[in-house]
Amino acid sequence: MFPFVLAAVVLAALAAPAAAQRNLVIAAQTPPSALDPHFHNTTNNSMVLRQIFEPLFELDTKAQRQPRLAESLRMIDPLTWEVKLRAGVRFHDGTPFEADDVAYTFARVPTVPNSPALFTPAVRTISAIEIKDPRTIILRTREPNPLLPIDLTGPPILSRRVHGENPATSDFTSGRLAIGTGPYRYASYIHNERLEVTRNPDYWGPAEPWDRVTFRYIPQGGSRMAALLSGEVDLIDYVPLQDVPRLERDPRFALFGVDSVTFVYLAPDAMRETTPFAFDRQGKPLPRNPLADRRVREAMSLAIPRQNIAERLYHGQARAADQFAAPVAEHRLPNLPPLPHDPARARALLAEAGYPQGFRLTIHGPNGFFPGDDSLLQALAQSFTRAGIETAVETLPPATLFTRATNREFSLFMTYFSSYLTINPMRQVAMTRNPELGHGPFNRQRYSNPAMDVPLAEAMSTMDPERREILTQQAAQALLDDKGLLPIIFLRNVWAGKRDKLTYEPSPVNHTSALYARPVP
Repeated sequence: MFPFVLAAVVLAALAAPAAAQRNLVIAAQTPPSALDPHFHNTTNNSMVLRQIFEPLFELDTKAQRQPRLAESLRMIDPLTWEVKLRAGVRFHDGTPFEADDVAYTFARVPTVPNSPALFTPAVRTISAIEIKDPRTIILRTREPNPLLPIDLTGPPILSRRVHGENPATSDFTSGRLAIGTGPYRYASYIHNERLEVTRNPDYWGPAEPWDRVTFRYIPQGGSRMAALLSGEVDLIDYVPLQDVPRLERDPRFALFGVDSVTFVYLAPDAMRETTPFAFDRQGKPLPRNPLADRRVREAMSLAIPRQNIAERLYHGQARAADQFAAPVAEHRLPNLPPLPHDPARARALLAEAGYPQGFRLTIHGPNGFFPGDDSLLQALAQSFTRAGIETAVETLPPATLFTRATNREFSLFMTYFSSYLTINPMRQVAMTRNPELGHGPFNRQRYSNPAMDVPLAEAMSTMDPERREILTQQAAQALLDDKGLLPIIFLRNVWAGKRDKLTYEPSPVNHTSALYARPVP
């Protein structure tokens, strides 16, 4: 009888259905500009690529530093840090992660060609990397760097053996070099359309619950909503503002929201003698740049009805910005009053600056980069026009916008920045640009203000936290007083998903990632 019993067992096993795969489909607003993890230090790249590649450390959704490819960081003295690396990690092709890969990665970071914004600030102070043993490296810095623990959450680590000398960004985007140590592996990518990743079965950490994750890139909010309502996707980001109440009432869906560390701002061309998109009332180019006059920049700030924008345009899903730092940012300026809205004073300042009849201006910004970005641009243009600056709007895809902004093609453009620190956006966006030192990689208008730079530079090398706070706030006040950048609103981040399928841990830095999605038990 035994052979017949065995045969029956085999047949039953063959007939049993395979375990169902857990797949996740996410509709995201903004695609990555490339799959090279060092090409563009921006949210829409990082949130996707951190699933495939990993840094030494990671900031979680509570702004706590968590170990990834490194297990610990210890300061030996103000110029020397010891990093203990994780053992047993392999890249997706089986190549082991080694200490030398850290040195290789940090050397590559400042050299990536055609980057809109490099990770150079994260490695700017490191002067030498010494391998003490296979799991221990010593980082030596040219000056004290209190931000190094945060900096090491930046650049994802590549492999010297896998990625080789001078790897091309195009080879990452094609998938050939999209090989990391992360919990998901590259499967396929169609630029601006979709990215597919699969679970890494050999991941060093806990296994992810999703077998396959598909990101569909749908820039239109209404189209993302339609995909969710029809069941085509399981999760969407940047829920359209007007649809939040509707989804709150629909039992099929759950909303996942959090106050973000993201602030939207305007970057005026304040440093050049002439600027390309400023004209007189007859449409002729102005002989001098009006935005170089602080009074004009202050007039523009006074023209912005920030509270009305937050309450009416954003339906309460934003807050009026009072400075160039998020509400929870460390060392932000305390107890500031709201930035004033005073169109009459704005017109008086324009007349004082030599523009009693105002002038014409074009403002540029993204379409499909954050909720309501095109509507916000229109609202800003109307506000400036009422104050005497006849303003037109031109919206662009994010990748095009940032490429042109880096080339200094705009007079005024709108974007956003996310950070848990006050010092970080200033050193990245407002500090006088210096590629060798890694200062100002996002300073696309080449703003320069010694009253801000001097205390900021000292703060960046001051280990005493109390002294660093004083210096950071001194720099922040100088930037605010000069109106070198014009803060508008602080965003609130909202995702929506199928209630019976998943939960989502909302990210204050706007990361839409499978790493934050978990199946409903």
